[in-house]
Amino acid sequence: MKLITAVIRPEMLTPVKEALFAVGVTGITITRVSGHGGEREVLEQVRGTGYLIEFHEKVQLSIAVSDEFVDATLDAIVKAARTGEVGDGKIFVQPIERAVRIRTGEEDRAAVTPVAKVKERV
Repeated sequence: MKLITAVIRPEMLTPVKEALFAVGVTGITITRVSGHGGEREVLEQVRGTGYLIEFHEKVQLSIAVSDEFVDATLDAIVKAARTGEVGDGKIFVQPIERAVRIRTGEEDRAAVTPVAKVKERV
């Protein structure tokens, strides 16, 4: 099992999400973040006052997948998020020691693999 953390441009969230859903990855946690990578500082003028923008708005995706989903997940993110410009983002892959699905108590691979059928609540 792996934890894939991707930091992407906010405007690329919809195409990345659609690409992930298309390859069968549905469990995604999304966080709005700001950071500084290869992008340069920008001086913006607002009402005649200059503001130095050091950190840029980004979206961070956290995705836990079983090993067989890693390559498809990475490919989907890269293809959907790439603009070819500085600031497209980064992807980090880390091992997961253990995972537990709270609802069912399933562990490890069963806890991160998509559920084929969810029972309706009564």
